[in-house]
Amino acid sequence: MKFALLQLTLILLFISCQKEQTEPYNVSGRVTNGLDAGLEGVKVQYGESAFTLTDHQGYWEISGLINQNVITPVFSNYTFTPASFQVERTTTDITFSGVLSQTENQEKVYSWFKNQQLVNGLLESAENGNVVSLYDNALAAMVFMLREDYEKAENIFDFFNSKIATELTSGVGGFSQLRDRNGVPNNHRWMGDNAWLLIALNNYKIKTGNATYDILAAEIQNWLVSLQDADGGLFAGYAADNSLLNYKVTEGNIDAFNAIEGFTIFHSDLLDFLKNDRWDDLDKNLVAWPTNPTYLYALDLHPWSYAIFKDYPVSALTTAQRFLTTQTATVGGQITGYCFDEDKDVVWPEGTGQMALAFGLAGMHNEKELYLNEMENIFLQSVVYSNSGGFPYASNPGTHYGNGALWSGADTEIAISGGAWYLFAKYGFNPFALGRNKNIPIDEMFWLN
Repeated sequence: MKFALLQLTLILLFISCQKEQTEPYNVSGRVTNGLDAGLEGVKVQYGESAFTLTDHQGYWEISGLINQNVITPVFSNYTFTPASFQVERTTTDITFSGVLSQTENQEKVYSWFKNQQLVNGLLESAENGNVVSLYDNALAAMVFMLREDYEKAENIFDFFNSKIATELTSGVGGFSQLRDRNGVPNNHRWMGDNAWLLIALNNYKIKTGNATYDILAAEIQNWLVSLQDADGGLFAGYAADNSLLNYKVTEGNIDAFNAIEGFTIFHSDLLDFLKNDRWDDLDKNLVAWPTNPTYLYALDLHPWSYAIFKDYPVSALTTAQRFLTTQTATVGGQITGYCFDEDKDVVWPEGTGQMALAFGLAGMHNEKELYLNEMENIFLQSVVYSNSGGFPYASNPGTHYGNGALWSGADTEIAISGGAWYLFAKYGFNPFALGRNKNIPIDEMFWLN
């Protein structure tokens, strides 16, 4: 009798254990870069081949697991602690901390950025040049922030902070798109470049909590909002003679959408403009030049839109193959990468880096590594600074977006933009991440239809 009772007890325990092991459970957590900044696009693998991707803040969640599972984060160029985590019941707050593997070329690119900064805080856009781009300096500030070199980023911001009254809020307003190495502006006020400075300031504020540049950020935002037309789109800015540039650049409009915090009537009206005037419903992409079929699409709208708008179709990255080309570089070897447009007469390192970043955000790490490796084929050693290098603006002579010829030196001198996006991709840093989660009403997310 005692033996029978023991057998029954063991059977009941076995059944209980089996029931417990087959009860579905959920797990969740976050993947960071070790500095408490979330990594987007990390493949969090479980089971034999299943995975989920981290969101723009590094958070992830897996539902309906059964029995024991091993959770493993995978992200190119990163190693994680712990390398994996075993679960068998509902568990939250599983944190993986990543460390980026630094390569020699990454270090040389960053060294070039440090050396390129002038005493007034600005960086010339290319080596051996005398042109300072607002957009390029916004990129440079975020490059410095990647390495927590906030002083160098502040040197850039301090220059523009000192020009609020004399430039930003003077006359028609806005910062000049270009200036010389001494800081003398050309007075062409380009909306998109100002939006990029605001994006850099937003990233700085969230990383440091420093309020020094709050007025600067607020005044840039006010100027951007002032450019909004009745149809919701933003005018391109002002020419050097202070006349309104009364056309609308899709690229700058989505930059401003991202840069201005929150979701307000400004954003809603801007989405209406993009939907009604710039959306190709068949191609599922934003267009750049609606009245010119030859240059209807522009490369940067593909990765930027994917990085800016939540739940944007990943097909934007595959349709970008229309810009893919192979060229023999003026300095360096053969390279396969992306052109500005469908002319496909150059490889544009900046755009190729943008695509690499977007591929990483989408969890397409093989594609990301492929194009970062292609960029390495035209890596240039600096002729001015030791142990420094980077990428030219273009692989070879040709045209930029449209049929205008590139400038002399575009294919031979190290430029800011390619190096910045190369580092953003390596780090998995999405400069648009802060403005991505705007709680857009689903009926206004036209790209989902």
